[in-house]
Amino acid sequence: MSTRTVVADSLAALPVTQLKGVGPRLAVLLARLDIHTVQDLLFHLPLRYQDRSRLLPFVLLEAGMEALTEGVVVETKVTGDQRRTLKVALSDGTRHNLLLRFFHFSSQQVAMFRTGVRVRCYGEVRQGYHTLEMIHPEYHLQHSALPTATDHAPQLIPIYPSTEGLQQPTWHSLMDQALAWLARLPPAEYLPAEILTPLALPSLVEALHYLHRPPLGTSLSDLTERRHPVFLRLAFEELTAHQVSLRQLRLTQRAQLAPPLRGDGSLCQPLRAALPFQLTAAQERVLTEISADLQQERPMQRLLQGDVGAGKTVVAALAAAQAIEAGYQVALMAPTELLSEQHHRSLGAWLTPQGIAPLWLAGRHKGKERAQLLEAIASGAAQLIVGTHALFQDAVIFHRLGLVIIDEQHRFGVAQRLKLRSKGGSAGGAPHQLMMTATPIPRSLAMTMYADLDLSVIDALPPGRTPIVTVAVSDERRDEVIERVRHACQQGRQAYWVCTLIDESEVLECQAAEETAQQLRAALPEVTVGLVHGRMKGSERDTVMAEFTSGAVSLLVATTVIEVGVDVPNASLMIIENPERLGLSQLHQLRGRVGRGAVVSHCVLLYHAPLSALTYERLSIIRATTDGFEIAERDLALRGAGEVLGTRQAGAIQFRLADPLRDQQFVAPAQQAADLILMRHPEYAAPLLARWLGQHEGYGQV
Repeated sequence: MSTRTVVADSLAALPVTQLKGVGPRLAVLLARLDIHTVQDLLFHLPLRYQDRSRLLPFVLLEAGMEALTEGVVVETKVTGDQRRTLKVALSDGTRHNLLLRFFHFSSQQVAMFRTGVRVRCYGEVRQGYHTLEMIHPEYHLQHSALPTATDHAPQLIPIYPSTEGLQQPTWHSLMDQALAWLARLPPAEYLPAEILTPLALPSLVEALHYLHRPPLGTSLSDLTERRHPVFLRLAFEELTAHQVSLRQLRLTQRAQLAPPLRGDGSLCQPLRAALPFQLTAAQERVLTEISADLQQERPMQRLLQGDVGAGKTVVAALAAAQAIEAGYQVALMAPTELLSEQHHRSLGAWLTPQGIAPLWLAGRHKGKERAQLLEAIASGAAQLIVGTHALFQDAVIFHRLGLVIIDEQHRFGVAQRLKLRSKGGSAGGAPHQLMMTATPIPRSLAMTMYADLDLSVIDALPPGRTPIVTVAVSDERRDEVIERVRHACQQGRQAYWVCTLIDESEVLECQAAEETAQQLRAALPEVTVGLVHGRMKGSERDTVMAEFTSGAVSLLVATTVIEVGVDVPNASLMIIENPERLGLSQLHQLRGRVGRGAVVSHCVLLYHAPLSALTYERLSIIRATTDGFEIAERDLALRGAGEVLGTRQAGAIQFRLADPLRDQQFVAPAQQAADLILMRHPEYAAPLLARWLGQHEGYGQV
């Protein structure tokens, strides 16, 4: 390994306790922010910068801005009995004044602000009762009434993300020391020059120094909005580190053996013949891709994307049939009990006539019933097992697990979906994995977040799907919406009424649904109203869903538990209360519960006014298009990757600096850089991952 790499290791291993002033107490505070070494400190970047490069006269001050200004004290007084306030009036020699207001002060401060003293101050300008003011500004006193050149030099002051007990002056002192170490022990460049040079990005040392001490004249908007080349240099390295990790994971997976699932058609052919519909060309294409993967002796790792209603479940059923034909078990995992129940019913309807009865395993199964289910799985008597997270618990032992299907996979962290890999039992290798999502993933995100997977896309809907007309209506017109529901039910159609809450409490959301159901029963006595929410007993929920499916229930009031998997062709009206509380992709998923029959369907977004400009834009998008891929792109732009993909789980990919949307022009170069590192400089991989992924690297090592 090169000398530079050894030097970099020295900097990465240098504890912050080596810095002046960092004792046990300060080390604990820094550790809260995951800062343990000087390298950690250098990669702790400013949130924003204060522009102290211009000294503004009072006439140019505006409420809401942060500014550096100065004036001479013309009056100092303490007012109030209960809440004493120090007020210092400044003049800059014009008719404009500025008031400094302090709620916490000492008698010594009062004495310092004597008439004639010149004060240079920095803070947020606010509109006071009679004049502009600053509350508790930073200030510097000069005892001459004449301006001097000996005051602090103009500069751009970095403001660091912090924790209680750590003030900005401490950060500035620590960073001064860290930058001195940076000059003495510059970190290694792990990015290949042939990739970095054409991108015209600065060196790592230049980027770090610039970000912590930007020179005068720097565009602060470029820095704070993370568009400046020095910031992009670090974002590119982070993207490369993630690509290296995902590629290592992919190589590890491909090095494993998997059972080749070569069926004889004895199950797939009669299943196809029994389907009441023809598969689309898109479904046939992805089935060909999946079938070819399953026949290989390396584990399939494939992500299947398809818009709402594209027909992913039947593809999963045929993939499962191929594995069962070959003599192996199949496990299908869904994120919620309701969705797993729905899969159990759908797969059962298709496969039970062919002699394959799916087994359902969820957290609710206890005692003797659970023991019997586990025995059926372990013995191999259960060939198709459908369930929730319960499937990868230690107590679940498979006999010959050949294929794992994970629905709505974006709700699971990488570590979670890989844990099932260890459950191959006596299958002779790792099981094949098929991940499915009805949340279309923009290409830039798929390349970034799922580089370890092959991608299949069902890019066409089955014929006969009717268009969905979406309208936004204020909840002040709630009575009109109720009449619309009455009319639809009188016409023999069915409707959904979805309740949402800002509060994430499932209890409160369910209470809201119960109250709404009561109100609608009172307003629509001739309509049969059903209620479904996540806290109902499974048997109760099953009964209501069966009644809605059969048409016995005309109006189904529900929480967002019906987001995926519900298929009732006669339902042609969807009411979503407070749509402003949901993301675009979730609204699109809910809307997809209608439009499955022969008549034109409608979705009513019953919002609560007033709407912010951002919310108005979001609702306009969902009204304008039913294309899930376009909606996903727009949702990504508005909310960011973490929200769209639900990557808040343990084990999911988290970015510190990079953003897959903003930095998408660097995704392909990052993949090239990762390939070059692994081929030509494999010794760079470990320190690069340690620099950026640290303790979170484990998701690639499951």
